[in-house]
Amino acid sequence: MSPPKTFHVKSFGCQMNVYDGERMAELMAAQGLTQADAVDADVVVLNTCHIRERATEKVYSDIGRLRKDQRRKSGKTPMIAVAGCVAQAEGEEIFTRAKVDIVVGPQAYHNLPELVAKAAAGTPSLDTDMPLLSKFGALPSRRKVAPSAFLTVQEGCDKFCTYCVVPYTRGAEISRPFAAIVDEAKALVDAGAREITLLGQNVNAWSENERGLHDLIRDLDRIPGLARIRYTTSHPNDMTQGLIDAHRDIESLMPFLHLPVQAGSDRVLKAMNRSHTRDSYLRLLDRVREVRPDIALSGDFIVGFPGETDAEFADTLSLVDAVGYAQAYSFKYSPRPGTPAASIVEQVPESVMDERLQRLQAALNRDQHAFNAATVGRTCTVLLERTGKLPGQLIGKSPWLQSVHLIGNHAIGDLVEVTLAAAGPNSLTGIERIAEAA
Repeated sequence: MSPPKTFHVKSFGCQMNVYDGERMAELMAAQGLTQADAVDADVVVLNTCHIRERATEKVYSDIGRLRKDQRRKSGKTPMIAVAGCVAQAEGEEIFTRAKVDIVVGPQAYHNLPELVAKAAAGTPSLDTDMPLLSKFGALPSRRKVAPSAFLTVQEGCDKFCTYCVVPYTRGAEISRPFAAIVDEAKALVDAGAREITLLGQNVNAWSENERGLHDLIRDLDRIPGLARIRYTTSHPNDMTQGLIDAHRDIESLMPFLHLPVQAGSDRVLKAMNRSHTRDSYLRLLDRVREVRPDIALSGDFIVGFPGETDAEFADTLSLVDAVGYAQAYSFKYSPRPGTPAASIVEQVPESVMDERLQRLQAALNRDQHAFNAATVGRTCTVLLERTGKLPGQLIGKSPWLQSVHLIGNHAIGDLVEVTLAAAGPNSLTGIERIAEAA
């Protein structure tokens, strides 16, 4: 096989995968390869997610479709690399199930150029080692980025929730060094970012010596040109008072908190090995709202965890009613091989999970629409991130992470004062606020 000249990276799943995909693309570009569409690229990297079974199976169907599409268009066969959490979890099994050239885990993707060279020479390559964050030092400098950029500060998880594969695919919790994070944040701002979202499996577990995430945010707040800071995903167990106070004290820290709860029943939470109870979670949210009353809250939910009863699911619905989420993610339980929950005998029937998910999502959609409607009439700053479908339309994000549509004479990356004029289920319409003459 000839050395590849073009590449394509396709990422599935979480925001950290998006970050990893961007870094892999930068890594390939630094080797002189040119980015191309998937049907034209010489090497295609599938950056995978292993959280749910359907996401895993989608990878294998994508491999077959990709080869078929390329044969139909050009008659060539692309080099395929499976990266990310499926690569880490399934390893050599991927070579058995699908014809691929490279399997590389999420802690080893900095070795991608070397693996591509081996594959071009005819040697399929596997690398699922999990060294301690060595990949970050091997990655190239950040290039031009979008107005809103991701920055990984922490990886791995020590919580071992009984349904979750993350501790096995991403490893133990480990924090990137403070200085490296600040340097990358400055590079992102220099490359065009106005907003940075700090990422981690348990991002609020980030620490270095005596410093916590709130200390890191305070230092990032001092970077000239960085207008907005966000962070995700947080764990209730690591939500410190210092981080809560940061929402009161730091203007650039946006009034948005994604804090997964997963269920509203204490018995289910205990079976999930979550370290919080329903009451401790609600009291934590009260403390956050006390310092930042306008904060938008987001969460994650799993319906149909093994053994969940109708009454326990009703507890989840009542928690949703009590919180009033601005956004939320909800999923049916998916047994992942090797996790303790997968071996529980009392699996909930698929039809029951379907019905519960529909009811939960109806409640969450109701609350999201209500939150959006309650912000109509507010004046806020919107960061414009992309063009819309209508002539002159731009789309950006409010401080509460709402999608806002605006028509005006502005550029992507501008921060514009708008009045939120109308709300839909998933977005708002903004009208530019014109300052009155003195």
